[in-house]
Amino acid sequence: MEQKKLKLVDLAKLAGVSTSTASRALNNNPVIKQATRDHVQQLAKQHNFTLNTAASRLRLQKTKVIAVVINLEANTEQSIDDPFLLKVVSDINQAVNRQGYELLLSNSYMAGDDWYGYFIDGRRADGLIVVGQGKQQNRIEQAANLGAPLVVWGDPKTPSNYPIVGSDNYLGGLQATAHLIARGASKLLFLGDPGHAEIGERYRGFKAAIDGASEACQQQTVKIDITSQAAYEAINQLLRSEGLTFDGIFACSDMVALGALKALKERYVSVPNDVRLVGFDDIGMADVSHPSLSTVRQNTQLAAKMLVTKLLAQLNNEVVDSQEIDIELLCRQSS
Repeated sequence: MEQKKLKLVDLAKLAGVSTSTASRALNNNPVIKQATRDHVQQLAKQHNFTLNTAASRLRLQKTKVIAVVINLEANTEQSIDDPFLLKVVSDINQAVNRQGYELLLSNSYMAGDDWYGYFIDGRRADGLIVVGQGKQQNRIEQAANLGAPLVVWGDPKTPSNYPIVGSDNYLGGLQATAHLIARGASKLLFLGDPGHAEIGERYRGFKAAIDGASEACQQQTVKIDITSQAAYEAINQLLRSEGLTFDGIFACSDMVALGALKALKERYVSVPNDVRLVGFDDIGMADVSHPSLSTVRQNTQLAAKMLVTKLLAQLNNEVVDSQEIDIELLCRQSS
């Protein structure tokens, strides 16, 4: 290949870096290490490579699109059809549209590992709203470090170099568990995976309520995926192997709570007479289930507005902080 025809992708290969890194190095972006910038610029000089400034200017134009990335774990059965995720995305979509932007819905599988390259350099979107921190925040941190405007729906207590908007998960777990104890439950079961940032805070609240109880309470944790099917199978397995060893369940989500409720009803365990149950989220099905589900309500409409507001502020080069949204315990028939 003649030197004058060298493309950016070829220069990146020569330098052993991604195309987006090569572009930023040529533009002397301080996000890229000085040694990498020098290396790429030296190769460019050797091969008479110059950036297409017209194309570069084109890339800087706004798309008026905000990407919403559903950040799912590789080994989870949870998917976009989860009612709570649909509720969050719907509220974000309305908030995005009100600001004159379109929404691009994607997930962590499609975007791969380089979210900056896929969405921002690829001009698919001006910024990212990530729904869910997951267990590992590597891809989020990488995108933020490369300069992607982004906001995360997660747990605001998490130390991070990007803004997080989310509920007071610790307080929600504390109130839900204290409610179960106040209603007479003393053998408490936590259903969920504390490895997730948000669920970990709910679990911390669960344990704090038990530690602060006036009378001694037994506790056990069943670590499961965030799906109704996982909860259904876990409760069935527990009842088969150990019998009814609990009289109160705090489920990490409403879908998990509904899966547990189904398993209990099929085995003629009465809710709330034998087992009291509280979920988390307040999805539409919580109020119409039988019995109706006690739960911790998350204000997704307010959260969506905050997510979009903070992202647009970043697009205007403003610095924004994380923000916590109040929760509300809703007491229904299941407890």
